[in-house]
Amino acid sequence: MAKDYKKLLPELDQSKLPRHIGIIMDGNGRWAKRHNRPRLYGHRAGSKSVRQVMELGVELKLEYLTFYAFSTENWNRPKDEVRGLLKLLKDHLKQEISELNRQNIYLQIIGSETGVKPDYLQAIRALAAKTHENTGMIVNIAFNYGGRLEIIEAIKKLEPSAISELTSEKFRQYLWTKDQPDPDLIIRTSGEHRLSNFLLWQAAYAEIYITDVLWPDFDKLEMIKALRDYQSRNRRFGGLG
Repeated sequence: MAKDYKKLLPELDQSKLPRHIGIIMDGNGRWAKRHNRPRLYGHRAGSKSVRQVMELGVELKLEYLTFYAFSTENWNRPKDEVRGLLKLLKDHLKQEISELNRQNIYLQIIGSETGVKPDYLQAIRALAAKTHENTGMIVNIAFNYGGRLEIIEAIKKLEPSAISELTSEKFRQYLWTKDQPDPDLIIRTSGEHRLSNFLLWQAAYAEIYITDVLWPDFDKLEMIKALRDYQSRNRRFGGLG
């Protein structure tokens, strides 16, 4: 498969790559069902796709990746699955820190603190902090993330006196992705056609790419396909093209 993606690399225009890509990693449960395995098996398999995408991101010198890892709605899943997801995230971070540092990746956790046990949040943030001397691609892990909640929490940070002079640029500094460019491209796997509360403010002008491929099967080749599709589009940002 690596050989196949290498063949497509020359077709990419390096000057027209997205600066920021958001990824809705969907289909782990369906993938596990197809393989007659429990849902957590699918989530574990999906972690390999995260590494594939990050490796390609480094190779292409992408600037920002945001992975939708755990939404504010995911707490409503069965307790065993939630516990398994939390353990998987923490364990995966532990396992990948050395590789992230080797690839000069800066990792950060974005999302709400509401409803998360402080010791768990402190633990995963401490793991991410081990990459904070790196100067390469920035990877956001959206954990306990919800786009609506992000906007609400941003509003709560505003001083009343600042509202009259509030602009979009000023407001973005209150978001969890402050100081980062908005995503140019949102990728969603498994064929679902919705944002599912992901980067709602930031995705206002993002191109959206939908693939039927389930997340554990999404590899470097599939990522190249998404980037080729992105480069075929005429981005008008509300103007005439």
